[in-house]
Amino acid sequence: MTEMETPPLTPPKRVFIKTYGCQMNVYDSDRMADALAPHGYMPTQDVAEADLVLLNTCHIREKASEKVFSELGRLKELQGERRALGGDMMIGVAGCVAQAEGEEIARRAPVVDLVFGPQAYHRLPDMLARAEGQRHMHPSLKKPVIDTDFPEEDKFAHLPAAKKEVILARGLTAFLTVQEGCDKFCSFCVVPYTRGAEVSRPVSQVLDEARRLVDAGVKEITLLGQNVNAYHGRDAAGRSVGLGELAYLLAEIAGLERLRYTTSHPRDMDEALIAAHRDLPLLMPYLHLPVQSGSDRILKAMNRKHTSAEYLTLIERIKQARPDMALSGDFIVGFPGETDQDFEDTLTIIRETGYASAYSFKYSTRPGTPGANLANQVAEEVKTERLHRLQELVNAQTTAFHASCVGKTLPVLIERVGRMPGQVGGRSPYLQAVHLDGPNELIGAIHEVEIIGTSTNSLVGRLKQAVAA
Repeated sequence: MTEMETPPLTPPKRVFIKTYGCQMNVYDSDRMADALAPHGYMPTQDVAEADLVLLNTCHIREKASEKVFSELGRLKELQGERRALGGDMMIGVAGCVAQAEGEEIARRAPVVDLVFGPQAYHRLPDMLARAEGQRHMHPSLKKPVIDTDFPEEDKFAHLPAAKKEVILARGLTAFLTVQEGCDKFCSFCVVPYTRGAEVSRPVSQVLDEARRLVDAGVKEITLLGQNVNAYHGRDAAGRSVGLGELAYLLAEIAGLERLRYTTSHPRDMDEALIAAHRDLPLLMPYLHLPVQSGSDRILKAMNRKHTSAEYLTLIERIKQARPDMALSGDFIVGFPGETDQDFEDTLTIIRETGYASAYSFKYSTRPGTPGANLANQVAEEVKTERLHRLQELVNAQTTAFHASCVGKTLPVLIERVGRMPGQVGGRSPYLQAVHLDGPNELIGAIHEVEIIGTSTNSLVGRLKQAVAA
């Protein structure tokens, strides 16, 4: 090589991340990508070209681990094809299934190189380097790198900040995790065992990340936590700050136009947070507040520590503070011991609350949770029938809520080009998809849109005022 020649550039490695489950996993996947970027890994949407594949798993859904093992079987075949062509593919399992079943994954799926829980992804580059050191070892000696400890250090303090262009590429809206873990120990839920105890990020850390997001063009931030309204981060003076006060501080960031948060627990919905909904226009009037059941007997068995009457009273207080508030909820049908009357009580609370949307599931046992050992399991056909009836009621409420928006003018954050030529799309304050005719110049800002109709899963709008040429 002469002095005038330059050494060939090392092509970037490609990482494919498949995300299962909640918004927090979406956030975690983005931060994994951020952690790998300084080490030469660029994201790809094509798993076939990936040098590294990460499955960021969720343990909430039924048969979650079996779905992971099924996916690993497909990846093993893809890895074999890559190796036959002289390449290679490393495979990692992250998230809550990894946290709960790390050793089992290592035993059943030798194809896996990395197994790590949601509290360890800041150590991903180090784990990857250790795994790469074993790539050429004899299969009988090779072992996956496993990290499922709950570390004492703050993982967020060790993560690199996403580059401005990366944030911009992800869009006008962003997730921001402020709280992790759960101390509630609902008897049906595995989260306390996979995410650990409730931990809140310091106020300064949250504000710094929010400012970076807004500086990169983000208009709307959704604060995330297993019990996000249990947030109790410390400020510079060491004082505990709740989610309501944090919302006021975030509202001071110039350029931040919308703020949301999820998921909330009724027991942590305090007066300061309700007041923030009253006082802060940027705090969206759409609240996900799960109740799970309308039966006090079942709520007690679930260890929810609130009654149906307390939930309804809370909803009334919230709507007094913010009359345009719309509610979203979660419901579990067929919890052990649920009678016909218990189920009717759930339908009653749905009718009394009136939901804009809701998520509903048949109860399924989670090994290691108290609910797994309860007697009086409900027959599967009964669960199916009840779920159908509940979803019929909720779907009718959702349809009615969409219809109630027709004739109103709503502020819509225009985010993208529409599906049809000359069309753009965005989101209402209630997270509804809104489609309207308009130029691409509308994208990136909030515009007043008159709602003129509804379709299956969205609203149809008309720009209230023409954009100046």
